[in-house]
Amino acid sequence: MTEKPQDPTLRRSRRRGDDLIQAIHAAVLAEVAKVGVDGLTMEGIAKSAATAKTSLYRRWPSPRELLLDALYEAHPEELPSPGADDLRGDLIRALQQLVAWMVEPAGNAVRVIMLERHRHPDLVEALYNRVFKGHGSTFTYTVLRHYAEQGQIDPELITPVVRDIGEALVFKHVTDADDLPDDDKLAAIVDQAILPAIGILPDRKQRSPRPDGDT
Repeated sequence: MTEKPQDPTLRRSRRRGDDLIQAIHAAVLAEVAKVGVDGLTMEGIAKSAATAKTSLYRRWPSPRELLLDALYEAHPEELPSPGADDLRGDLIRALQQLVAWMVEPAGNAVRVIMLERHRHPDLVEALYNRVFKGHGSTFTYTVLRHYAEQGQIDPELITPVVRDIGEALVFKHVTDADDLPDDDKLAAIVDQAILPAIGILPDRKQRSPRPDGDT
């Protein structure tokens, strides 16, 4: 008697450890993009991940907790030059990282959450506190903070507006052009917005006061 081939779904359901968690994380990110925050269920996530609901409930009490955990694990963090000797390059790389993240499943999931923020303010608050702040900071602010800690720039210049200016201009470009900015656009954002905001001219020389106290 010929033995029937094993159902691949059954094989997937027997995954353990990191492989299973990664599959579940991928499933919840895909599910929220498909059904939105309100449509997110443990049953739907488990089906997408080809595993049992009990595997989810052993680790997470709710779909939202699972979603936040997946977003935290998928969130990138810029690693600036250890010697703090390439501010412009580090800022450009941080914006490139942002653009790459925007088209990944985690970026798509965050976009869905933000579109539904008025219905789920608690989830948005948790997103900022547990995911974004949980990594210390994100993208260009990570770079600016690193250089301030190394004494390369004045920390008082890193205001809340300056922290977000690079990311805000990326999002504005996407809204206006309906397309992602290319590397030339990212370099222009750094040269014409972020660096001048922290007192560095386009030629990357530190601004100094003019004679007689003029600025």
